[in-house]
Amino acid sequence: MVAQILIILYNVVDGFYIGRIPVTGTVALGDVGVYFPLIILITGFTNMFGMGGIPLFSMAAGAGKKDMARDIQNTSFVLLIISAVVLMVIGDIWAGPILDFFGAGLENLVYAKSYFEIYLAGNIFAMLSGGMNPYITAQGFPRIGMMTIAIGAITNMVLDPLFIFVFHMGVAGAALATVISQFLSAAYSWHFFHSRDKGYPLYGLRKNGRGVYLPYTGDIISLGTVPFIMQTTIVWYS
Repeated sequence: MVAQILIILYNVVDGFYIGRIPVTGTVALGDVGVYFPLIILITGFTNMFGMGGIPLFSMAAGAGKKDMARDIQNTSFVLLIISAVVLMVIGDIWAGPILDFFGAGLENLVYAKSYFEIYLAGNIFAMLSGGMNPYITAQGFPRIGMMTIAIGAITNMVLDPLFIFVFHMGVAGAALATVISQFLSAAYSWHFFHSRDKGYPLYGLRKNGRGVYLPYTGDIISLGTVPFIMQTTIVWYS
């Protein structure tokens, strides 16, 4: 619960400081708000590939099938990376039309696009920290899972005013602070998976066949569709 509250603080803190930028703060805050539905969509994909694998992982781990549990976890990890790269490429190519679809007119596209492009470039860190966090909790380490999110949220609170007001980076500074914060969360998660002798480390794609397992991919997407729909429909209801 604390972790979920901290995730919400990312956008709240960004909006708080952006709205206090001299002269252009009010306009910039309205423009950046256009990007919120896109963050919801990205979170939806994070939930699909992260939460979708947790039931499979927990059942395999509980049955003592350590290799199977590790492969399921790794499949979610790789799917998160692939989806993050695909979203980044799509966003980079069609940033203008996408923001226009969500209500960014020509007069306020500058601020929204500035935030959008920087955030999307570091989106992989947000998806990895958010998507792999349930695996930390599922292994019996809820406090570490909470700390993974807390590190990023607290860092964002510190860096936002520094980049926006001290370095005069404006909206771009808020986006950069968020990306750096999410990188630290992802790095902390990575450290967890590789800091213990026993457990389920991540190994990415390997030539020896340990990588993405297609049967697990289908099951993960199937189970993750409901969290994806629940998350993304917020965009249309709001």
